[in-house]
Amino acid sequence: MKTPSIIIADDHPLILKGLEDFLKERHYNVLDSAKNGKQAYQLIEDLQPDIAILDIQMPYLTGLQIAEKCKNNEFNTKIIIITFEKDESIYNQAKSLGIYGYVLKEFALTEIENCIASILENTSYFSPELLSHLEKEQVPEELKLLTPTEKEVLKLTAKNKTAKEIGDILFVSNRTIEKHKSNISKKLKLECKHTSLALFAKEIEPYLE
Repeated sequence: MKTPSIIIADDHPLILKGLEDFLKERHYNVLDSAKNGKQAYQLIEDLQPDIAILDIQMPYLTGLQIAEKCKNNEFNTKIIIITFEKDESIYNQAKSLGIYGYVLKEFALTEIENCIASILENTSYFSPELLSHLEKEQVPEELKLLTPTEKEVLKLTAKNKTAKEIGDILFVSNRTIEKHKSNISKKLKLECKHTSLALFAKEIEPYLE
């Protein structure tokens, strides 16, 4: 597999040098680097690299603005965004622009090779830490109605614990647990069936960790 041609752009000199040195040490074909968005776009236009690694916030043009221009001009360069941002709207915008990689800066040197490898397989790569953060951010509205204790009861219910077992874990009586379960069902407007709460708990379990 041929080594992909790469350009890098970041307005932070230390990050730019660190990333460039890292990739060159590993024998990647780094064609050039840029310190702002205008320079970065010019390099993409002139050199047509396989991959452009772009900081999301740069003077003149942001990484996303460059990605949009590349998309509109039908350039073949695949864009990797590096950023500290874990914002869902930015993530969604990146996906809508067909960006191939979204790497968090704090993990850039750890993840950039995996990201490049994914791109060479024509697969997009988004930082696992970012995806995990977004999942936690997207907590279902219903859970916001519950107290911390009720959430704990729900979590243990999802793990198939009985009322007595949950009571033992939380150091309360099983009657107290049954009361919590009743309150949860009322708040969430669940059917008054034992299975309704258990099924809901299973469904919502990923958001209870």
